[in-house]
Amino acid sequence: MARKQSDDPEARAEETLASLNIRSLPIPVEKVAKGLGAQVRFSPLDEELSGMIFIKDGVPIIGVNALHHPNRQRFTISHEIGHLVLHKDMITAEVHVDKGFPILMRDAISATGTQQLEIAANRFASALLMPMSFLKQALAGKSIDIDDEKSLEALAKKFRVSRQALEYRMRKLTELG
Repeated sequence: MARKQSDDPEARAEETLASLNIRSLPIPVEKVAKGLGAQVRFSPLDEELSGMIFIKDGVPIIGVNALHHPNRQRFTISHEIGHLVLHKDMITAEVHVDKGFPILMRDAISATGTQQLEIAANRFASALLMPMSFLKQALAGKSIDIDDEKSLEALAKKFRVSRQALEYRMRKLTELG
């Protein structure tokens, strides 16, 4: 009997990493995208637009703002992978950006995390970049004070994420128990 895929973004991120046999840091997000059949393309975009995903000729295309910091690009790629994994039914039709069709994008609206699709994609991205098991292993009995900027910077560097993203992830995991 086939195992039912979870709707939980955290679980889906873990399933994605396991299915692609990814076991080391930093998570190779472009390899994950490729493993899921997507192409990643970098282009200079308006500052407020981080990325987008659409289907062209049956292939998912993840567009990323080439002008953003590499850590930001990694989160954007992970966020768009989240849409691909969690919301593929919403991006299966070919989308032409220049014609103004609905498109799933990482922008100022998604950054606020107020829309359910965007919240789920953000949760997926966070879990993909900083899997709970990898965080536990990296901490391995060490206690990190959330206000200890030096320790947080070192850990963020290991995961190739921003310190703010790491802090947010650690706070969310603490809330979950």
